[in-house]
Amino acid sequence: MVDQAPPHRPVLAIGEVLIDLIAAETLSGKPTGLHDVASLDVRPGGAPANVAVALARLGVSAAFCGVVGADPFGERLRETLAGERVDTSRLRATSDAETSLALAWKDARGDGHFRLLRMADRLLTPEDIDAANVPGAAAIVVGSVALSVDPSRAAIGRAAIVASAAGVPVCFDVNLRPTLWRDRATAVAACRPIAAAATLLKLSLDDARFLFEVTMPEDAFAAARDWTPGVVVLTDGGRGSWYTPAGSNEPLRVPAYAVVPVEPTGAGDAFTAALISRLLEHGWGEPSDVDVRFAAAAGALATTRPGALDGLPTRAEIEAFQATA
Repeated sequence: MVDQAPPHRPVLAIGEVLIDLIAAETLSGKPTGLHDVASLDVRPGGAPANVAVALARLGVSAAFCGVVGADPFGERLRETLAGERVDTSRLRATSDAETSLALAWKDARGDGHFRLLRMADRLLTPEDIDAANVPGAAAIVVGSVALSVDPSRAAIGRAAIVASAAGVPVCFDVNLRPTLWRDRATAVAACRPIAAAATLLKLSLDDARFLFEVTMPEDAFAAARDWTPGVVVLTDGGRGSWYTPAGSNEPLRVPAYAVVPVEPTGAGDAFTAALISRLLEHGWGEPSDVDVRFAAAAGALATTRPGALDGLPTRAEIEAFQATA
C-alpha cells in the first residue's frame, strides 16, 4: 500500500549526477551526430539530479542520493544542487573515481542522444541507500543508468525493496541508454524487477523499442502492463504522450505543445518531475488528462532553453505557458 506522505517529506531522487558535455556547435552547422561536434558546453546534469532540481523549482521538497568524485566537478555539482534547494546530505564524494561525464547531442529530427562515461556514480552502494532514510521520503525516483553495473544496480534494487516495504511510492523513469548495455536481455533482466515495484513507470517510445521490441504506443503499453501494476506513462517528444491509469490497458493520448525547440536535454526530466508533483498533490491517485498535460507543458518548455538545468521550468512558468498555449 502507498502512503500519502506529509508535505515536508522530500522526494528522494537516487542515481547519477554528472557533468553534461553538450554539443554547442557542429562542423556542418546543423545537428547530425557526435562525429560532427565542434565544441561542447559544460553543464551539470544526470537524469535523477535533473528531476530533483525540477521538483524543487515546482515547490516540492527534494533530496538527492548519489556519488560524485572528490574533485572540482564533484564540488560544482554539490554546490549546484544545494543552490537549487535540493538536500545534498545523501550525496557522497569518493576519491576512488572521478565524477561521471555524459556527451549529449541532438539529431536532425531534434531528438536528444547521449553517451555516458560512468565513473563515480556507479559506486553507489546498498549501504548508501540504508543511510539515506528511504522510509522517510515522500517518494523515490530512480532510472536505468544506475542499473547497468554493480554496485549501483544493487543499490537501486535495495532502494526499491525498502521503499515498497515502507509504502513509499517508487517512480521508475527508465531513461534507457543503450550504449551502457551488453544486450537487450541484460537490460530487461535489470529493469523488470524495478518496474514490478513501480507506482509510476515512465518511459519513452525509444525505451520501449529497446526493451519490448515494439514500435507502436499501443504495443508498448501492452508489454509494460506485463511488467508493472502501476501507472504507465509513455512519451515521444514532440509527437505527444500517452498514459494509462493503474489497472487499465487502454492508452490515452495527450498531444504535445507546439514550441520552437532549442535543445531537448532535460525535457523528459521536466516532464517526470511535473507529473510527480501532480500525483503528490492527489495522494498518488490515478493521473488525469490535466495532470499529463501539465507534465507535457513542462517538457515542452524545457526544450525552449539550453538544458538541462537552465531549461527546467517553475510552476508559475508552466501555468503561464498553459494559459496562453
